[in-house]
Amino acid sequence: MISLAYANDAVAPGGLMSFVPFIIIFILFYFMLIRPQMQQAKAHKKLISELKKGDEVLLASGILGIIQKVSEIYLIVNISNNTEIKIQRNSVQSVLSKGTIKSI
Repeated sequence: MISLAYANDAVAPGGLMSFVPFIIIFILFYFMLIRPQMQQAKAHKKLISELKKGDEVLLASGILGIIQKVSEIYLIVNISNNTEIKIQRNSVQSVLSKGTIKSI
């Protein structure tokens, strides 16, 4: 009445073929996430290394100011009349064009 069912011998895919989806996912992950982040970090590092006295900067906190003094790790930034703050170089988000602060 009931016949025995036997499974066919399954052919295992090649060793490399089983890793192809992981390789494709890693390549996509690299080009969509890792590489752009590395380029952005490189551009920020270049921006920080080129800071000089008189540059108008936007800090990560949203404060606008003009650099008064530059040292290896810290900057002194003038944020209003007779108000200076000492910040780390890494907190500079971008350098603004000359005259931006006066036009605001």
